[in-house]
Amino acid sequence: MMDTRRAYATSAPVSRLRQRGVAAVEFALIASFLFTLLFGIMEFGRVLFYWNATTEATRLGARLAVVCDKDAAVIKTRMSAMLNILTSDKINVAYEPSGCTAATCTSVTVSILPGMNVPTFIPFLPLSMIMPPFTTTLPRESMTGPTALPDGSVNPDCS
Repeated sequence: MMDTRRAYATSAPVSRLRQRGVAAVEFALIASFLFTLLFGIMEFGRVLFYWNATTEATRLGARLAVVCDKDAAVIKTRMSAMLNILTSDKINVAYEPSGCTAATCTSVTVSILPGMNVPTFIPFLPLSMIMPPFTTTLPRESMTGPTALPDGSVNPDCS
């Protein structure tokens, strides 16, 4: 009986010594995949944020286009300020029918042209997402410029 206890007592530390670095090796094998997956999920969320912000920028541009002067510079400026990766050459403001004046336009379409690039920061996988075109169309409202308010005061959105 004494011999079995002594054999168990001497064999236990040997097996613990063999298992000493196993947890570190397992973590090293699994952690790289898990961290890459975690960064990928975070980057996908960031791309979706840019997608939503691009949609909101076209809505803002269309809203400004129907209440401000025709072809007002504030439209592209405010859209670029809302979305920092958006440049004014990617924004198109079109009035319908073509060649209309502020009094004869029926609608305004604000578009973000295709090809806007959103870089991602996923380790070991350098991807770049290209956004699709975005468009918002609204019917004409005033288009009479900065004094579009009924009391003759300056419209703060157009300045």
